[in-house]
Amino acid sequence: MLSVALRHRFADFTLDAAFEAPDGLTALFGHSGSGKTTVVNAVAGLLRPHFACITDGDAVLTDSEGGIFLPPHRRGIGYVFQDARLFPHLTVRQNLLFGHWFTGRGRKAELSRVVDMLGIGALLSRRPAALSGGERQRVALGRAILSHPRMLLMDEPLASLDQPRKDEILPYLERLRDQAGLPILYVTHSPAEVARLATTIVLMDHGRVRASGPAAQIMSNPATAPMLGLADTGAILTARIRGQDADGLTWLSTPAGPLFLPQVAAPVGRSLRLRILAQDVMIATVPPQGISALNVIPAIIRDLTDAEGGVLVRLDAGGQAILSRITARSARSLDLHPGKPVHAVLKAVSVAPGTIGFSAG
Repeated sequence: MLSVALRHRFADFTLDAAFEAPDGLTALFGHSGSGKTTVVNAVAGLLRPHFACITDGDAVLTDSEGGIFLPPHRRGIGYVFQDARLFPHLTVRQNLLFGHWFTGRGRKAELSRVVDMLGIGALLSRRPAALSGGERQRVALGRAILSHPRMLLMDEPLASLDQPRKDEILPYLERLRDQAGLPILYVTHSPAEVARLATTIVLMDHGRVRASGPAAQIMSNPATAPMLGLADTGAILTARIRGQDADGLTWLSTPAGPLFLPQVAAPVGRSLRLRILAQDVMIATVPPQGISALNVIPAIIRDLTDAEGGVLVRLDAGGQAILSRITARSARSLDLHPGKPVHAVLKAVSVAPGTIGFSAG
């Protein structure tokens, strides 16, 4: 587990942050200027904070009180930046094996596994100028993995890509999270990336950690809505594909009951994680009839939180949290209160393909 505690003063800004990042993908989320990149640079050894204690398991990377500060090349960390920073005069194969040449830790026997995981086998003889943005980022990921790091740091790796290129690389990041066996510290200001990729979330604002914990718990907490933005507030649900219907719908099983979505291109049995936006969930106090929405999920109200003229209602649906954003008038007219049984109503087409991710479960 990565443990970070640091303080660093700039001319007009003080970073004071502490958190723990277990195995999996830990997303550092916050708006520009919140201190995310500073934290990652401190972990990488590119910044020496005024005070820091940074450990990875038994390995001490920085301990300012003990006078320990490992230089970057001794930390065993792979760093993937916003731009791929590939060597333009080398082929993809040569870029991938650069970590082997430089550190002596890489093994060419690993090349095939990493190439297959990232889907870059057809690119090995090309040079970076002949690659798309998404292809370059995949090669940068492969180069970092082949240096055999103890962890991966990724600073806004999708920020410079347009949406089609982001959609191209997201499945590979999911595969990396689930198959590489490395802790990943991932910097982003995109709620969609956090919801799809993160197993742990650290929310940062003005140099402070405002909340941290498992992704599903943080995303479904109404207290974090102001940081995520109400339009992006929603919950993460886990599901498994149970069938592909002839009319183009995919039937999912969830702890809350069955869920139907427009066809998901994946085999029966595949595990998914879905982001259900609060603004797409309606509440009914009795099972609705004669409506077009296919998904009616029994739930119990856990709590209600005022949110910019409306109300965020947190529901317990089979042990999973669902958020619904409604008006205060609706909350009053329906007499909503904690403990009341209700039904969450969700149109199948409300769940956009970009909000559906795959998991290893």
